[in-house]
Amino acid sequence: MKRYFKIYWTCMRSAFLAAIAYRMDFIVSSIITLVGNVLFPLVTLLIYRSGASFPGWTLYEVLLIQSVFTMSGGLANLIFGGVLWTTMSHIREGSFEVILLKPLNPLFFIVATTFSPDSIGVLVGGIALFLFSVAHVDAIPLLSWLPFAALFAAGTAVMAGITLMMAAMSFKWVGNSRISELADSVLHFGKYPLPIFPKSIQAVMTLVIPVGMVGFLPASALLGRVEATDFAAVLPCFLFMAAGAWIYRHMIRLYEGVGG
Repeated sequence: MKRYFKIYWTCMRSAFLAAIAYRMDFIVSSIITLVGNVLFPLVTLLIYRSGASFPGWTLYEVLLIQSVFTMSGGLANLIFGGVLWTTMSHIREGSFEVILLKPLNPLFFIVATTFSPDSIGVLVGGIALFLFSVAHVDAIPLLSWLPFAALFAAGTAVMAGITLMMAAMSFKWVGNSRISELADSVLHFGKYPLPIFPKSIQAVMTLVIPVGMVGFLPASALLGRVEATDFAAVLPCFLFMAAGAWIYRHMIRLYEGVGG
């Protein structure tokens, strides 16, 4: 285990050094990534400014949900964001065998070598929006931060699981850059309060594809709106990530190379 930590730390440090070497490219990429991921809070602002609203939720409470979603997405992309595109590129170019020859677990090697400093912009933007939202909602009890941390970790696990499943799909759906759009269409549900959706969708988004854990439930924990039964969704989140890793490894076993 110590060996893996050392390798990951070295890869992460190399990624930061490479980003610093080309500072302007890093800054511009971070800004573009940030802008592309924080536009939906502006839509929420326009909804409330027009006189409409999400029933039972104030503007700043919805922004809190979306800030948590942005932080979780930024953290997941920082660690796992490069897995899909790297896997897809290697399979398309017929060079995935090079990774299989490495004296490391292939999935760990790809995760470690695709650490994405560009996603720091999204994470920082999410944190800024989070602090702004927290400052405008009711006082948050100190004890609420512990369940928030647990639910936030579960939400990040969901994001990681979705990324790994998309990467696994690229073994069969070679070169299709639309794979990520499939996940984005599902993740949109996690940006808004789940009670505004029908009960059937709420069940799916909590237990089957638990995107409700990414933003809604962690924010609800801070607002004191979670029930004890809501924490039952934490286990499916980590199982979802484990399933993503298992499917990815399974697709590696099925991989037949450029001659397959």
